[in-house]
Amino acid sequence: MSSGHHSITLAAPAKINLSLRILGKRPDGFHELETLMAPIMLADEIEIAHGRGKEITLTCNDPGIPTGSENLCVKAAVAFLEEVGLDDGVAISLLKRIPHGAGLGGGSSDAAAVLKGLNDLFDRPLVNEELHRIGSRLGSDIPFFLADGPSWCRGRGEILEPASELPRRHLLLVKPPFPIPTVWAYGKYSELKQSEKLSEPLEKQSLGSHEIINDLEIPVFKKYILLPLLKQWLREQSGVESAFMTGSGSAMVAVMEQGFSLDCLQEIKKKISEQFGNTLWVVSTEMGS
Repeated sequence: MSSGHHSITLAAPAKINLSLRILGKRPDGFHELETLMAPIMLADEIEIAHGRGKEITLTCNDPGIPTGSENLCVKAAVAFLEEVGLDDGVAISLLKRIPHGAGLGGGSSDAAAVLKGLNDLFDRPLVNEELHRIGSRLGSDIPFFLADGPSWCRGRGEILEPASELPRRHLLLVKPPFPIPTVWAYGKYSELKQSEKLSEPLEKQSLGSHEIINDLEIPVFKKYILLPLLKQWLREQSGVESAFMTGSGSAMVAVMEQGFSLDCLQEIKKKISEQFGNTLWVVSTEMGS
């Protein structure tokens, strides 16, 4: 199959979970979820080109990211080529800006970008439903990134319903120097649920008409005690409307009030390194499309 493009470059945006409720355990061992996810402006960049021979190669600016067959981008490329019946070579180059193990969906977003990019590179052999099917096989968050804009995601996360427009807000993302394994967070949640040690959070936060709540905060905060401190601290800062953990962590999100001043953002950044040391990754961004 010939192609009109030689290479294609895409942005792979991060996401935040404004709401993440765990409704129970499914027969397949996954958890039944209801989560409101929103894309944000922070994004990885992916370039996809025709490769030499039949090889799928991945290069990445972050030496900590594995680039072999276990990488989700490589898995996505393999699945795409199999589905279409091609044995072309593909060269993927990944510029990481979204930290790993942060609850920001970087890996899933990269994989979704690879699926979209390859589909364009090979002149669209697959329709959206087919890409969606491959995506949900590879990872629960990938279908969200194949769609566009904020969505309610249900099932394992693969059943999507577009959410109403969310208020545009500036965000401050703060991630401590450790990742949190998603599988561990869900496992710990189940454990606490069985022993009936889950307590509902007392404070109510919201964005527009949406309540902000993350069921995974309870198990994660029990073990990673820096996170509840960070959440409380962020909520007390002037200009901050709400603060919460995204996904299974470890990134915390502070939503800035409308009409906050940039000085106040600089002030918070400065205070973070004074109070929590300078090993934290701190980035300001805003809600995406």
